[in-house]
Amino acid sequence: MTRNKDFNDEARTLSILVDENTRVVVQGITGGEGTFHTGQMLEYGTKVVAGVTPGKGGQSVEGVPVFNSVRDAVAVTGADTSAIFVPPAFAADAIMEATEAGLGLIVCLTEGIPTLDMIAVRHYLKDKKVRLIGPNTPGVISPGKSKVGVMAGYIHRAGHVGVVSRSGTLTYEVVDQLSKLGVGQSSCVGIGGDPIIGLSFSDVLELFQADKETTSVVMIGEIGGTQEEAAAQFYLNRMTKPLVAFIAGLTAPSERRMGHAGAIISGGVGGASEKIKALEAAGVRVVKNPSEVGLTVTEVLPK
Repeated sequence: MTRNKDFNDEARTLSILVDENTRVVVQGITGGEGTFHTGQMLEYGTKVVAGVTPGKGGQSVEGVPVFNSVRDAVAVTGADTSAIFVPPAFAADAIMEATEAGLGLIVCLTEGIPTLDMIAVRHYLKDKKVRLIGPNTPGVISPGKSKVGVMAGYIHRAGHVGVVSRSGTLTYEVVDQLSKLGVGQSSCVGIGGDPIIGLSFSDVLELFQADKETTSVVMIGEIGGTQEEAAAQFYLNRMTKPLVAFIAGLTAPSERRMGHAGAIISGGVGGASEKIKALEAAGVRVVKNPSEVGLTVTEVLPK
């Protein structure tokens, strides 16, 4: 059974990155995480058309055929998106294999990938026509149509608010608030919490700005790095839709990693107060308590 029937027909047309036509190949499908979440994605209605585990081609998992390589899976099934559930030591190679096979979107759920491996991936992906979400991400979901990753589909409701976040847990909290208030989401994207990732806040905000069905956006940031500051500049210079932001880690101590590998204030850079200041200066509506995000969004929605 899928949950698509729970959503109205009008809302089914809304999404970025994935939709009801997305065809997913799961790399690492025969592992525990891969098998479990393949079943969850299928239940939600995602078209999981293939799995890949080298040496296990010819098997099937949850009724999904398994191939030895992504290239073979794409050739037979027409997959266009990858969900990666492989161990950290092999994840970088999995990303590059999916890219080489010509996939347009890669969602890497694996956490703990060595930073040097991701530096190599970033170099490899330069000038390639592929979008990488993650690593260390809960994935991406277009409510009522498709999810690629581990997001709890049942809390989502289809609608017009885009959500982009570095924190999986806070994403669930905010989405639950929105849904209970009757505010649906067009798409939700977890960009990942590692120091080196694929699509950034600014990249996803650009997609939401271009999406005619997304009317406002929620951004959930955290300490570490400068992505939120870059997003503030993007909002100031190129975004016309309302943006509500929350930054986690206001009381986090310096030089100590908090939660995600990328969540660390170092050398006076990456603190929550600096990020909040930059966003407010750009005109972004910043809330200081995550429990206030949902109600704040209702205040900025187009009338």
